[in-house]
Amino acid sequence: MLKPEKQMTSVSIVHCDDYANVKEAIASSLELIGGLDNIVHPGDRVLLKVNLLSARPPEDAVTTHPSVVSVVIELVQDAGGIPIVGDGAGMVHPGATAEALEVSGIKRVAEELGVEVANFDVCGYQKVDIRNGKQLDTIYVAKPVLDADVIITLPKLKTHELTLFTGAIKNMFGTVPAKIRKKAHALGKNNVFSQAVVDIFSVCPPALAILDGVVGMEGSGPSRGNPVDVGVIMASENCVALDMIASRLIGFDPNDIVTTTDAASRGWGPATPEEIMLLGDPIDKVRVEFERPGQAPYAALPAFLIRYLSRFYSMKPRIDQDKCQECGACIENCPTAAIELPYPVKIDDAKCVQCYTCFELCPHNSIFIKKSLLTRIIK
Repeated sequence: MLKPEKQMTSVSIVHCDDYANVKEAIASSLELIGGLDNIVHPGDRVLLKVNLLSARPPEDAVTTHPSVVSVVIELVQDAGGIPIVGDGAGMVHPGATAEALEVSGIKRVAEELGVEVANFDVCGYQKVDIRNGKQLDTIYVAKPVLDADVIITLPKLKTHELTLFTGAIKNMFGTVPAKIRKKAHALGKNNVFSQAVVDIFSVCPPALAILDGVVGMEGSGPSRGNPVDVGVIMASENCVALDMIASRLIGFDPNDIVTTTDAASRGWGPATPEEIMLLGDPIDKVRVEFERPGQAPYAALPAFLIRYLSRFYSMKPRIDQDKCQECGACIENCPTAAIELPYPVKIDDAKCVQCYTCFELCPHNSIFIKKSLLTRIIK
């Protein structure tokens, strides 16, 4: 078996034509790059950052397949680590993450293996300053991400209408609350939005990426495309390298993926695919030409118009004063101190990051979500 040179980043590609065989494929992919024991040590809290875009069943190829999650949980446990499965759903509405965890099957496999499930909507967020950020300088990041000793990202192989491809780098976008995501999307264009994605990625780059490419999504990804049999599992200790090779595997030029090129330019990975050692199955034997995504409906609009319209798209938590019991649960759990006493309790919109933790945790159901007219029309 070839061993990569120390100065080169390695990416493994292992053929896997069915999720029934995914355990062997993931084990082989990790062995090729040096094994999990070099990454996870006994007692490490290991966050498995899944792709939990929306409440869709596994066969839709929108979310990380639960079989992949189950196998990685077991491998982390075998290495002596303490796995935690977590994410925040990309389709933003109160209860979205809980629903997606259920429908995707990810919650079920985690509970069967006795593993903690971190719903970022209710775990809270912590303020973080980004060093040398290009579009974002201060964000809020889910506490399980910051508390983890090791992060393993488990992206799904998919296209994306704005960034063309979504992989290991883009998967970290789910670690921030709705207001930060909205701010990034309001930048309007692929290049600046992708820079914001890399800003978020740079806070806590994963130590390992394992790509679920057994069944991917082509066309209008990341949620409205078509499932396509690809038959691969990929792994790398470097997210930039994995994304470069994964995008090439589906017929895209890695130079067209701004999240990849921007992260590489900042030193988060190799500058070119030629600097990557490929291990396992030859890429030409597993390559599948994906249908390219169509342009997102808003992508053709001028950036200033996107920013303007975004001001009218909102889902803000509000307090029903008739139901409020002044128990303080919302104040105690708000990560940005946006909720204040004395009575009547108020929410400061300037501080609120729309994580909806207050809505999720209010024991008296006294918090509701007020949607703007534009939001109601779109929804």
